[in-house]
Amino acid sequence: MTAEVVGCPECQSPRVDPSSVCPTCGAPPIVPGEKRLDEEVRTADLEPYVTLRYIAKLFKVLAVLMLVLLIGEIIAGLTAPGAESPIYDLIGEITRMLVLAGLLWSLGDLTLLIIDAGHDVRVARILLGRINAELHRRSRNPERSEGSSEQRT
Repeated sequence: MTAEVVGCPECQSPRVDPSSVCPTCGAPPIVPGEKRLDEEVRTADLEPYVTLRYIAKLFKVLAVLMLVLLIGEIIAGLTAPGAESPIYDLIGEITRMLVLAGLLWSLGDLTLLIIDAGHDVRVARILLGRINAELHRRSRNPERSEGSSEQRT
């Protein structure tokens, strides 16, 4: 049983096991039947942040729920019999619940910001991988890369 040697799509170095990460450039495993152009991003690089999106939605739903509870508490405080100063008691509760609802909403936005930062890190990793692969190509074919740079000028 002889293992088939496959060339890495990024750096063209030989890979004995295409289902593992390239030891030369760190390119992800080759998926059989995966088709892409050089400018396209691999499907393995587009992993969604599903869990973080659910957490962001959970924080925002909890913030809205706090506002609904706030409205219910205001109605209950104003209609309660025998309360001597319901307005003064409600001001503290209203402030406390609004602050908590605002914190929950901002935590949801912060989670979305973390997702955007993750996308930025992923894009930087992809671009660095492409730069690394191009440098490997140029180091293997120096006469070809010099000719191509002369044509560009």
